[in-house]
Amino acid sequence: MVASIQLEGKVAIVTGASRGIGEAIAHTFAAHGANVVVASRKIEGVRAVADAIGERAFAVAAHTGHEAQCEALVRAAIERFGRVDVLVNNAATNPYFGPMIDTDGGAWMKTFEVNLQGYFWMAREVARHLRGRGAGGSIVNVASVAGLEAAPMQGVYGATKAAVVSMTKTLAYELGGSNIRVNALAPGLIETRLSAAIVQNDAIVAEVLRKTPLGRYGQPDEIAGGALFLASDAASFMTGQVMVIDGGMTSC
Repeated sequence: MVASIQLEGKVAIVTGASRGIGEAIAHTFAAHGANVVVASRKIEGVRAVADAIGERAFAVAAHTGHEAQCEALVRAAIERFGRVDVLVNNAATNPYFGPMIDTDGGAWMKTFEVNLQGYFWMAREVARHLRGRGAGGSIVNVASVAGLEAAPMQGVYGATKAAVVSMTKTLAYELGGSNIRVNALAPGLIETRLSAAIVQNDAIVAEVLRKTPLGRYGQPDEIAGGALFLASDAASFMTGQVMVIDGGMTSC
């Protein structure tokens, strides 16, 4: 048997797909055969992505920080394509950049609501759907290297990503008997709107690059390949793992 990194005939939901890493993953999945439901809070953003992809894509407006909207998103995907095989939890927020102890309650709650609760609600609904039809599947949670080590000035964001890693491992254990694989990606510094506060700060970038063997920050397309592998049958014996894609930063 030859391992195949393809998604032909699969249906995938990608959250936070209006730009950045989510958009790159959606394009990559569609290019490798998947029908893709692209979701984000504002329909205009994901509609543009869906239009660029073509007939394989379907745009849905959904705020994954709201449980009912997560449930509705999964229903919409099933109504459009008949089923869901792959979920990529990618929607994220990072409203506060500064010392962790100065984080206000609103920023704390918003970060956990989107980055952790939304991931759980989406994973729960997709897992229930897969179990209901007796099918295996793949859930890919986009975490961060900020969840693997100290995250100065991004403490709450890092805490949510550490929790995502823990949740990934537990769900992998609990869902493995149903042939539902759950893995995480841990990107390093990637040039996106979410990372603008870091990428646009020369002093911070210089420090990050000093610790990064490849000597640069990454681009969204460089994360999409990892998501494709984890979603595909080529990763059929891989679950509960964290794939780090950071230019070597955490190896130092």
